[in-house]
Amino acid sequence: MTFSLDKHQSEAIAKLSTGKVLIGWTGSGKSITALAYYKALDPFRPIYVLTTAKKRDSGDWFADAMKLSLTNELIVDSWNNIGKYTDIQDAFFILDEQRIVGSGAWVKAFYEVAAKNEWILLSATPADTWVDLVPIFVANGFFRNKTQFNNEHVRFSRFTKYPKIDGYYDTWLLEKYRDQLYVEMDYLPPATRVEHIVDVDFDVHEQKLLYGARWNFYEDLPLKDAGEMMRYLRQSANLHDSRYDKILELAAEHPRLIIFYNFDYELEKLRLLHTELDRPIAEWNGHNHQDPPDSDEWIYLVQYQAGAEAWNCTSTDTIIFYSLPYSYRQFHQAMGRIDRKNTPYTELHYYIFKSRAIIDQAIWKALRRKKNFQAAAFAKKSWPRKEFTPLNRAA
Repeated sequence: MTFSLDKHQSEAIAKLSTGKVLIGWTGSGKSITALAYYKALDPFRPIYVLTTAKKRDSGDWFADAMKLSLTNELIVDSWNNIGKYTDIQDAFFILDEQRIVGSGAWVKAFYEVAAKNEWILLSATPADTWVDLVPIFVANGFFRNKTQFNNEHVRFSRFTKYPKIDGYYDTWLLEKYRDQLYVEMDYLPPATRVEHIVDVDFDVHEQKLLYGARWNFYEDLPLKDAGEMMRYLRQSANLHDSRYDKILELAAEHPRLIIFYNFDYELEKLRLLHTELDRPIAEWNGHNHQDPPDSDEWIYLVQYQAGAEAWNCTSTDTIIFYSLPYSYRQFHQAMGRIDRKNTPYTELHYYIFKSRAIIDQAIWKALRRKKNFQAAAFAKKSWPRKEFTPLNRAA
């Protein structure tokens, strides 16, 4: 059977050229669109794909290549190994998911690869700020290096001891450069996303001790620093029994649940669902790399950092966000795990657990603005130590 591209994919291919960024909603088919562009460009040129380790191991790239009947050898590797390919010349590189931010080893290797080869980049969320696009701007010749970009476009704060960006100059020019590089796929997802904000409780007394009195009630000692305060504020809010109870309620409605979480202490509690609900549980995190169970009812526990992207599941319509991530990108990518072109569902349900604790409110405010939560800035602003007295502690 001959595979045919959708209209939005064919239109994107007509706009692509080396150095551009193919942008598409999660599930829009960026991978096969990129391979089809390569086939139209030169199907005999050596081809390399750099992607996440999970997507490299899944075999999805090879499945898409078979759909297009590509005969040339396809090399798929993870971003961690980009340094292995800096000597490759006259090949075609597909850079899957934006990983080139900053000025580290990956970016330096990317510059070498981009200078010697044809390449395109794929992403659902390519950048949060202008500075995130610097490597792509440099690789396309808009700037010689990051220093030139900073000198011409970045306004740094005069009131901090370390470089802090206050704003940007001549953003009209940056917008012009960006628009030259972005190729956006006009894709309408087949299913409707339904977000349910689930208000969960928190222990007011614990939060007052941590945030007001700066008291570590876990060890009955004063908090050491702002970082410790942040850790315990999150732990106190995230381990409240109301979150666990809400999952039990939702499980009665939804037989298959993907649950995203942040921390190992959350995982320990979530593992109890196996006994409580008598359902098989699988995990994707730094400890276990398992696929969702193959049964009528199941629970899949996924840690944001390990599994927010590069896999998909069309056998459920429900994701629970047990706790909030700091990264908007991770939050957006996590939603896309069930929002695929071939989903059999017309509605997809996202249950977002959020308490009225100050830390949850601050994180949620950032995510709703499509921004990352700046934990260090929040901690610094909140930390000026209040003198501890028994009165503070009893507050």
